[in-house]
Amino acid sequence: MNPPFTVVSGNSHPHFSAELANYLQVPLGAIHFEPFPDGETFIQIEESVRGRDVFAVQTVAREPNEYLMELLIMIDALKRASARSIVAVIPYFGYARQDRKDKPRVPISAKLVADLLATAGATRVLTMDLHAGQIQGFFDIPVDNLYARPILAEAVLKGGIENPVVVAPDLGGIKIARAYANHLDAEFAVIDKRRVSSEEVVISSIIGDVGARDVLLTDDMCSTAGTLVTAAEACKKAGAKRIFGVFTHGLLVGEAMARITSSPIEKIYMSNTVPLPEMHSNAKIEVVSVAKLFGEAIRCILSADSISSIFNP
Repeated sequence: MNPPFTVVSGNSHPHFSAELANYLQVPLGAIHFEPFPDGETFIQIEESVRGRDVFAVQTVAREPNEYLMELLIMIDALKRASARSIVAVIPYFGYARQDRKDKPRVPISAKLVADLLATAGATRVLTMDLHAGQIQGFFDIPVDNLYARPILAEAVLKGGIENPVVVAPDLGGIKIARAYANHLDAEFAVIDKRRVSSEEVVISSIIGDVGARDVLLTDDMCSTAGTLVTAAEACKKAGAKRIFGVFTHGLLVGEAMARITSSPIEKIYMSNTVPLPEMHSNAKIEVVSVAKLFGEAIRCILSADSISSIFNP
């Protein structure tokens, strides 16, 4: 392609970066990482990027503080190396849940991250399934928000789900559930829950019929799996036949894997925006790659084509 472009990777998800570069049929750019003895991060770009469009790939998960700082330093190094443009490719946008002041004296960290990326030198952000769509408005640079739903829904259908009803595990997930229901031409239901703590929720009622049906629980992310498993148990109690789960970002922290293993959920489909450690491997989880979708989005950016042409949100 003209002008030439380069894909560089941080350390948060090297497998995803390699898969993306392989799809684009380019080698990953040479970049050197070395921590100083006191823990500071040192980065050097080891090839010329002058006049190039550069795509810096880094998912802000697992160790978000470290990987965010690494991304900022990488972008600054690229800017000072005279890159023509710098696109921050962030499969999972960390701090997205802190998008508003819902309590006194708390930060809006998603806005802070947006400002940091732009100040560091990013000219565009490419991400997937933002927790809140309004985060795009926090940026003064273009933001392309991809959707994993078409790819994940296809994987769900291949998995053999029958006569499904799509269930939102809470009121905030209605939009996602409706989108999956429309995609699968299925009905959808909603679970009314009350959060007791950061890890515990109580189900009040299920709005809709799940009896003798395959249930598909949907969400944009799964952290501790408390909401997901509680919703699955409520659906099972209400007479659901089989229970499946689908979400884009599998953070799966704390006791999440143990909860999923002992839950009535038969299968979970999630994307590879967040790396799944080997110790978290589970027969109930199927990881679906979205690297191809990011690759097509990058092609659209380079050719100045509409990204909406590659998927239907």
